[in-house]
Amino acid sequence: MFFGSTALILVLTAALILYPDSAGALLGRIQAWLSHSFGWYYMLAIGAYLFFVAWVAFSRFGTLKLGEEHEKPDFSYGAWAGMLFSSGIGISLLYFAASEPIDHLYHPPEGVPGSPQAARQALQLTFLHWGLHGWAIYALVGLAVGYFAYRHRQPLALRSALYPILGERWVKGAAGHAVDCFGIFVTLLGLVTNLGIGALQVSSGLEYLTGMPHSKGTLLAVILVMSLVATLAAVSGVEKGIRRLSNLNIVLFSSLLLFVLVCGSTLELLNGFVQNLGDYLDGLVLKTFDLYVYTGAGAGKSEEWLGLWTLFYWAWWISWAPFVGMFIARISRGRSVRELVCGVLLIPLGFTLAWLSVFGNSALDLVMNHGATDLGKAALEQPSMSIYLLLEH
Repeated sequence: MFFGSTALILVLTAALILYPDSAGALLGRIQAWLSHSFGWYYMLAIGAYLFFVAWVAFSRFGTLKLGEEHEKPDFSYGAWAGMLFSSGIGISLLYFAASEPIDHLYHPPEGVPGSPQAARQALQLTFLHWGLHGWAIYALVGLAVGYFAYRHRQPLALRSALYPILGERWVKGAAGHAVDCFGIFVTLLGLVTNLGIGALQVSSGLEYLTGMPHSKGTLLAVILVMSLVATLAAVSGVEKGIRRLSNLNIVLFSSLLLFVLVCGSTLELLNGFVQNLGDYLDGLVLKTFDLYVYTGAGAGKSEEWLGLWTLFYWAWWISWAPFVGMFIARISRGRSVRELVCGVLLIPLGFTLAWLSVFGNSALDLVMNHGATDLGKAALEQPSMSIYLLLEH
């Protein structure tokens, strides 16, 4: 497993380093082809994942424990909820909180750019990309791995989810190694995306505060520091390093959210959150399957938008599913199936939607009503800078 995944990683890395332009163009063409040919499958599959985990949670299987029937959970509700919160709440929310709604405002998949309708749609789409669907993917993997690891005494590994299909012989053999190898490789692709976003976000913060320009050296240094912190937390174990880092994450994000809510137009932001939540729930089924087939002359633009945004997000969530799903399984021993599904779907979701609404509505208001052209330009040209400009205004 180690050598197989390492070989794949080295081949991809070598191609990107030696032939960056050609490799980038090839990957772009592959993404466009996948979006055009299999967009329907992505949308259908993600909808099926959400339906399935919801059905399992509220069926007769919902009371099954991930472990022995009388086994107590490894972590208290508070600690467990905190780690669930931090499993998907990270620097990407800083990066996209202001920039994504503004981008959707100016480049909507349908409708008039820059209009109030486009602004309303912008938050609905942002909620969609960060909402229930992505967490359903994590819940599905966590549930499958945790069930067979704790109920059937299989390894806490991705291969264990295929135990009833492949059988014990194949799971412990070459097929199982191939599944774990693929999981590691896919996780690496997601990790590269997150490290890139994180490095850009921190580097932009340094540029904003000190005037230090973007450079490869700065980005590399930021990536090394981020990797070091993550490694130290992982080596310290779940009970110490990960839990403490999760608690710090909660405090920092909550403090920043409250600061913007209190210092901004509080009443309008609260009204906006309720409106955005209603729009999200109202269009949940429609947007789950919306491929923009009937957009007329703008069909090509809408298809391109779908590939760059919704399908990109679904692929991004899937790439993190092996890692986050196994982490969720690790911390959920002793919980019931219903607890795991409801916890994963709802605990991080509430904060995520509140965060996106407060920052997204603040950004849209500044751009549309207060002439914050610098914020609008940054969101389109340098998204990592948009959060700092929003806080400045």
